[in-house]
Amino acid sequence: MQFGLSMFITDETIAPVALGRAAEDAGFDSIFVPEHTHIPASRESPWPGGDELPREYSHTLDPFVSLSAIAATTQRLRVGTGIALIVERDPIMLAHEAASLDHLSGGRFELGIGAGWNLEEMRNHGTDPARRFAVMRERVLAMREIWTHDEASFHGEFVDFERIWSWPKPVQDPLPVWVGGTGAKVLDRVLEYGDGWFPNVRDLDELAARIAELQRRAADAARERIPITYFGLRDPDDDKLERMRAAGVDRVLLMLPPAGADETLPRVERYAELAARHR
Repeated sequence: MQFGLSMFITDETIAPVALGRAAEDAGFDSIFVPEHTHIPASRESPWPGGDELPREYSHTLDPFVSLSAIAATTQRLRVGTGIALIVERDPIMLAHEAASLDHLSGGRFELGIGAGWNLEEMRNHGTDPARRFAVMRERVLAMREIWTHDEASFHGEFVDFERIWSWPKPVQDPLPVWVGGTGAKVLDRVLEYGDGWFPNVRDLDELAARIAELQRRAADAARERIPITYFGLRDPDDDKLERMRAAGVDRVLLMLPPAGADETLPRVERYAELAARHR
């Protein structure tokens, strides 16, 4: 397996450049950062992780700014969104940002996407939460048109544009799109428009069963094996990592707490020692 890191980088944590350099020096494959443009003060949508929303959700730096800083100060570390809230972003702008970052990093960018859980946050961006998965689908398909055609057009219910030029094109062909989520239909989405699955299923027996189902369905559809990156493993240990390997996980992103350099850098070293035992 390969190993990367994930972290909510905020205005109160270790800086992106310091974290990226530490990750590369420690031998990690990649670093992925999440996104929230804001948190509505109403707090109507319950946080899936519990009762009290952690402070970092409303302090998160823009992922493309953080990843650009990391990419500019590293040589081989892959950089990615985990996840970009695609239903809150204009697809033409997002396609341009993603291609630009892939270009400037020499082909090291990976786009993890999801529809999100905060319904008020989506509404503030003009997206009807009830249609968010349909919106996500069209925006991915539209971005692929932009990335792969010199003159791109797209006509859908939520995305519609006629004959546009947009460069640079991504260095990677294809630019990897990881579809996040654990819902009942997530495997359908991965098979239709994803390059890989980005699960964070806590029950490892369930994870193994769903990965097996995904690979069976991919084979039935004459697709090659679909890569799996497990997103945001907290409290990693040897047993969890071996079970993930047995389940068919290709890469594990170890979640760092949102903290300063004094706490983060020693943890990066501990995680590197753990990862080295399972490569």
